[in-house]
Amino acid sequence: MTLDVSLLARRARAALPALAAAPASQRDAFLGALAARLRADPAPVLAANAADLAAGARLDAPMRDRLRLDRDRLAALADGLDALAGLPDPLGVRFDQRTLANGLRLHRRRVPLGVLGAIYEARPNVTLDIAALAIKTGNAAVLRGGSESLASNRALVAAVHAALADAGLPVDAVAFVDSPDRAAVAALLAAGDAIDLMIPRGGASLHAFCRQHARMPVVTGGIGICHLYVDAAADLARALAVIANAKTQRPTVCNALDTVLVHRAVAARFLPMLAADLHARGVQLRLAPAARAALDAAGFAQSPGGAAVVDAGPGDFDREWLALVLGIEVVDGLDAAIAHIARHGSGHSDGILTDDAGQAAHFLDRVDSAAVYWNASTRFTDGAEFGLGAEVAVSTQRVHARGPMGLEQLTSWKWVVEGDYHVR
Repeated sequence: MTLDVSLLARRARAALPALAAAPASQRDAFLGALAARLRADPAPVLAANAADLAAGARLDAPMRDRLRLDRDRLAALADGLDALAGLPDPLGVRFDQRTLANGLRLHRRRVPLGVLGAIYEARPNVTLDIAALAIKTGNAAVLRGGSESLASNRALVAAVHAALADAGLPVDAVAFVDSPDRAAVAALLAAGDAIDLMIPRGGASLHAFCRQHARMPVVTGGIGICHLYVDAAADLARALAVIANAKTQRPTVCNALDTVLVHRAVAARFLPMLAADLHARGVQLRLAPAARAALDAAGFAQSPGGAAVVDAGPGDFDREWLALVLGIEVVDGLDAAIAHIARHGSGHSDGILTDDAGQAAHFLDRVDSAAVYWNASTRFTDGAEFGLGAEVAVSTQRVHARGPMGLEQLTSWKWVVEGDYHVR
């Protein structure tokens, strides 16, 4: 491997003092310059992305969807950069102020984490998201995208570097590991002296590899086995629209729905309605035995133009589908639904559909996921949708950050202690 990944990381670290000295207006100017470049000249990025798509003709449909950039998606990314620039500066914020009995005055002040490392697959939009959030929060970043998006990432990083120069910020603050060599990943994970936090964005195998080999803390997440539980007290007609949105609005992302759990008391009424609706939308249903029995008893018949309705196989309720596939299970009640989620879920996003506030409260208290929902689609688990501006990942851990990682989650703090020549 000819690329010196360690050198890239050290150069990113050397850029931190300049970022720390840059006022919020200068960091926001970078975001504005980057958005303007994407709008004024999208052709280089679109051409590079077309080349990636052509080279990845054998990629499956979900991967190609995550890889694809078009004018609408680039425009949405530019709009997101403008929205991020409009958010308050998280740095320097004081909190937890107190005066001790001895007269010492204390507070905590928000500071950058340092250098963020990111390893991700397919989604070239992650390059912009992490670069933008890093600079907004005074952090540097070292990015390593997947080989399938190499041309797209080169074009995007070129735009990032040009915008950094436009704003008078060091170009080294956002480094790009421009190599498909897998040895570059190992080298990046070994750079614990220069990188403060590693953020993998990909499948379970990537997360496991990073946890095993990283010489710095790792934030894992983004693997979503997401559930909605249809309670006996749900408005069944309105539940259909929520489930359809959670499954079909963009099925290739981590907050898309994977499993519907239905209370046994309403299964006979609801499952034929649900199957007909999703069948017509092209969703393949994977049915547990009780769900199959309820559909068969209702005389549900597959139409020639719809997707398949099949029996669930081993492991189907432990899969993140990232496709128009949905598992369906019938449960005896709320506690059984909670137990199913605990057994099969990934701690990402899970919800209940019910008009019973007591049942909802019990679900929200007992389900231990990064985001829990009452009468809403799981598709809202997203930094922009939560009003955070953007995100570098959705963390399913319980340490430091949980859920969408936006501005505040990319900061740490230092204690500031003010005294009058105090001694202990």
